Amino acid sequence: MDDGRWRNPGDDVMRELMPWFEDPLDFLTGIDWMRRENAGLLRLTADPRSAYLFRQARGSTAVGPVKLPWLDVEQAVLIAVNRRPGDDVAMALDYRTGSDDPRVVASDFWTDPRQCSWRIVVPAFSRLLDVLNLG
Repeated sequence: MDDGRWRNPGDDVMRELMPWFEDPLDFLTGIDWMRRENAGLLRLTADPRSAYLFRQARGSTAVGPVKLPWLDVEQAVLIAVNRRPGDDVAMALDYRTGSDDPRVVASDFWTDPRQCSWRIVVPAFSRLLDVLNLG
């Protein structure tokens, strides 16, 4: 982030990477911005109706393992969020696969507009950096 390489590669590139994803994203390019967005994710998950709609859960309080299409907010870090207010979409690092090179997931409201699903974008963050020429 400090050297400016973490940036949005453009809407066309993102559309090619995630064909199901219809809304533009802004990459979180600062630590404070990341903290604010991730704090909001935790607050949203505290509301049961919102948590169900967005398929978000806290693994520490779940009855069983939190698996896709759900997002375990305690093991996720948002890295890109909706550009347009109200779109409520995001891309996140998903540390359920490991801390060395977490998979990347994104929300999907388009396949089933009644409820969000979290889908795999790439199986590892390093792959995202390669695909987007950010490494």
